[in-house]
Amino acid sequence: MLLHSAPLSLKSSNLLLELGLQCHIARLQRSRQASSSAVELKSPRAPEDKNREHIPKPLSRPLGHNKPPRAGENSGVDPRTWRQRRDDFLNYDKHLERRKQLTKAVAKPYFREWTNMRYHKGKTFLSNSKLFRAEKALYFPNLQGATLASAKEVQDTTPILEDKVSVVSVFSGAWAERQTATFISNHSDLDSTLETGLDVAQKVYINVEENTMKASLIKLFMPGLRKQFAQHEYGKYFLVRRGVTEELRDDIGLLNSKVGYVYLVDKECKIRWAGSGRAEAGEKKALVQGVKKLLDEPKTPKIWGDAAGEAAAVAATTAGFAASALL
Repeated sequence: MLLHSAPLSLKSSNLLLELGLQCHIARLQRSRQASSSAVELKSPRAPEDKNREHIPKPLSRPLGHNKPPRAGENSGVDPRTWRQRRDDFLNYDKHLERRKQLTKAVAKPYFREWTNMRYHKGKTFLSNSKLFRAEKALYFPNLQGATLASAKEVQDTTPILEDKVSVVSVFSGAWAERQTATFISNHSDLDSTLETGLDVAQKVYINVEENTMKASLIKLFMPGLRKQFAQHEYGKYFLVRRGVTEELRDDIGLLNSKVGYVYLVDKECKIRWAGSGRAEAGEKKALVQGVKKLLDEPKTPKIWGDAAGEAAAVAATTAGFAASALL
């Protein structure tokens, strides 16, 4: 029986191999036909999608954090003890959360921010034509950094912004700084308005530089930077090296680190107006009008002192976020 069954098994195996090859060839032919038809259909639209111009849209929602800022936040220093770090290292849920953060960071193309600057000089959005309502607006986060007043001591931005109407410029690099200058420099209307409210109106500059070597060079040339500002502005120029996380960038709209951003922050540290890239004529006018309106706006009582008051402020802000946010 073995002698007779061997030829049959070889013959059947050859038939199976032949059938398998025929099926594989048929699948290849079908896939080639499908891919060729897809290319024929998509090829005329490919150049349009690749070269499609990004048109900035007006800012339609408030930017910022839900919670009021506190001095000491976003320092970039890990406050956990060794025991807490060990517990977090052994926590599987924390591992999954960290994995998501790393995946998001790795998935971000290195040259994406440069390619996004092909149109409109990287302008991310158009500024809102009217101020966001105080009850709907969100908070500008606290940041820490050295100032022109003292390069060795780290200062918080929140004490500088509290009880003031502030035009805050956020930039990283000379290109972005020149973009913010189109909003605030050589602007006679803005300068006269700020001089009118000198006690409560101010300009604040935040230079975000996470590269250690570049930050060291900026500190080295700080004496030259001081010549560009008045002495009372030394404490309002910040060099921030750490603490600007991806989540913080998303919250306040810092979507491109190569672009400059300007924020109008009220006396409660709320972002009432924002601009990006190079200023347009209508945006410069809206900024001046916003400063004048905030100078005339009465200050609401501060309720940040206790936890209940702060929770009420956060709840009110969150509840009104879904409603219309423009005045």
